[in-house]
Amino acid sequence: MRIRIIGTCSWLVVFAGVLTTSISTQHLAAQDELPGVSLGLVYANRYLPALALQPFVGVFGEDMIASQVEAIVGRDLRNSNQFEVIDSLPDAMVGSQVDYTLWDRLGAVWLVTGEIEVSGDGYILTVELHDVVYGEMRDRGRFRLPSQDDEDFRMSVHRTSDEIVRWATGAPGMAASRIAFTMVGNDGNKEVYVIDSDGEDLRQVTDYNSLTESPTWSPDGSRLAIASYKTGVPRIYEVDRFGNELSALPAVRGAGDYVTPAYHPDGNTLAFSVFGSNSQSGIFTYDLAQNCCLSFLSGGPWYDVSPTYSPDGRWLAFNTLRFGDAVPQVMMMPAEGGSAETLSPYEYGGGGFYAAPDWSPNGDLVAFHGRIDRRGRYHILVINLDDGGRVLRQLTSEGNNEAPSWAPDGRHLVFAGERSWGFGLMVVDVTTGRLRTLLSGRRVDLPDWSPVIPPA
Repeated sequence: MRIRIIGTCSWLVVFAGVLTTSISTQHLAAQDELPGVSLGLVYANRYLPALALQPFVGVFGEDMIASQVEAIVGRDLRNSNQFEVIDSLPDAMVGSQVDYTLWDRLGAVWLVTGEIEVSGDGYILTVELHDVVYGEMRDRGRFRLPSQDDEDFRMSVHRTSDEIVRWATGAPGMAASRIAFTMVGNDGNKEVYVIDSDGEDLRQVTDYNSLTESPTWSPDGSRLAIASYKTGVPRIYEVDRFGNELSALPAVRGAGDYVTPAYHPDGNTLAFSVFGSNSQSGIFTYDLAQNCCLSFLSGGPWYDVSPTYSPDGRWLAFNTLRFGDAVPQVMMMPAEGGSAETLSPYEYGGGGFYAAPDWSPNGDLVAFHGRIDRRGRYHILVINLDDGGRVLRQLTSEGNNEAPSWAPDGRHLVFAGERSWGFGLMVVDVTTGRLRTLLSGRRVDLPDWSPVIPPA
């Protein structure tokens, strides 16, 4: 995960980057001229097909649960930014037969119908996706849901929503996922929290009564690696999603602060940064499966921090201060170490502040935040590696915006933000520029979006 460097003394002072922003679908002009870089691209006016949700029905009196499930699915489909969702329709629209002519008159391209029935101690949700234009059912699935008091109930409904997205678009969804982040509680301590992709089910994960930073999800979504000061010295711990400690990374190389962990896509290797070591500081890896084998990748008389792996595991992007403490930049190197190239728009002797890289699960994009004007405000930027890393898209246009993290669908980013109304956790759709607030009124840091959460 990522940190923002604000100063150094006997130990490195780190804290989470905060961001908030309002996204315009119009042209975002760059405030500064960056040689060879195009900033502020236009969001395309993409056509979004209308998708209608026929009111879900409950068999043998399960209408209330059917309505609740329909509401979750409707919100998920709207959050996907793949459709213009038509829901909250009158019950008169419910019928045993789908009238394609009627739905066509309402402007629907897709129609989703749902029926729920009791099965054992849970439910069976039957969902159909209809192609209104061609007048035919496109896909049908039966999904098992646990009882409403089961903690996996909402996540099971989210998985259904993701399958509807896949049916209609061929692309993965992101509803069945969670976001981990840090937040200062009422007791003044910074702990790790998680929240569902729709902003529901906020939970505290750690209770260390200390400073806890940089939560990052394992590739299977079952674990979190975190950096905590709970013993007085920053060390890296693995916990499950409930906060139960699974392991602690041993201090196998003398002194130094261990921070900013990141999992390799295989889940067996952890990259992280070591500060202030008596022997060597920089980016290291540790073999979790063998519980051994610290390997040095990059570093020197500067700080290299916040590694993030490409989805194929071949590359690492990271933050560096090798060009000067005042001009942190984003670089990329082979995952086993070696020569690094600069991704952020830096020219020798120039300025710019770029930090907190995160690699898209699709492999073609790297997001980070950067200061592109002289007013000290940070915006979310995305580099397209297929374009040689020379085209930057600016995704935010106001406020302060930091520490982006990709959703598992590769088209949404969560970030921490600051606006005139305060602080919050926000999500932006990279394709349309649509923005939604996930959590408002709280100062949050360093969010990390999980992969799709498998069934429990």
